[in-house]
Amino acid sequence: MKALCVLLLTSTFLSAQPPKRTYTYKMVGDCKIQADAYLAPGDGVRPVILWIHGGALIMGNRSGINSIQLQKYLDAGYTVVSIDYRLAPETKLKAIIEDLQDAYRWVREKGPDLFQIDSHRIAVIGHSAGGYLTLMAGFCLNPRPQALVAFYGYGDIAGKWYSSPDPFYSRQPAVSKEAAYQAVGSRVIADDPGGSRGPFYLYSRQQGLWPKEVTGHDPDREPRAFDPFCPLRNVTSHYPPALL
Repeated sequence: MKALCVLLLTSTFLSAQPPKRTYTYKMVGDCKIQADAYLAPGDGVRPVILWIHGGALIMGNRSGINSIQLQKYLDAGYTVVSIDYRLAPETKLKAIIEDLQDAYRWVREKGPDLFQIDSHRIAVIGHSAGGYLTLMAGFCLNPRPQALVAFYGYGDIAGKWYSSPDPFYSRQPAVSKEAAYQAVGSRVIADDPGGSRGPFYLYSRQQGLWPKEVTGHDPDREPRAFDPFCPLRNVTSHYPPALL
């Protein structure tokens, strides 16, 4: 009976998941960078949400979208496109932002035919590191999105809160440099389904190295190198409406 209940619950959960279509929007060498499109119910052209996952730019993938939020977006009439991007430290932030730009361009150019969206009505939404990339989207995408929603994103990645050893993470068991680098590798990836890269993030926060590891720049020695990567330094009158 217990097994039957588990089977029924599992079947119900799976059947409740919105259908999706998976596309490869970009190739870098043999690395596929993919997107999942969840189509709003009904006929007609829809506005679209470009959704960006979190994970400190080091972890995570496009499947991290919250199922409850996803359903609310769909019920409101939005098609949702959840994207992967290449992960740090193997790929640095400049190239990660290029992935965001390429994903946005792909949605605008291919989306109307692939999943019936209005390419002039795009909002960008993200969480944590995805929220940071959402804020970056406000000035690095052309044309600019119609709206931004950044859930606990960050506007300044060169601040001392990231470039100094973090008190919270320093209370966790110390991660050695060797163990940290064993959790990542040299191969470019855009998907982390196993979640095995956490030790590298923990090490980076314990040592205050996260900005350097994801950008390739030292915030103390090269502070101006961070100007293009800090949303707070790039907000102008042309910045899209944003909800924080």
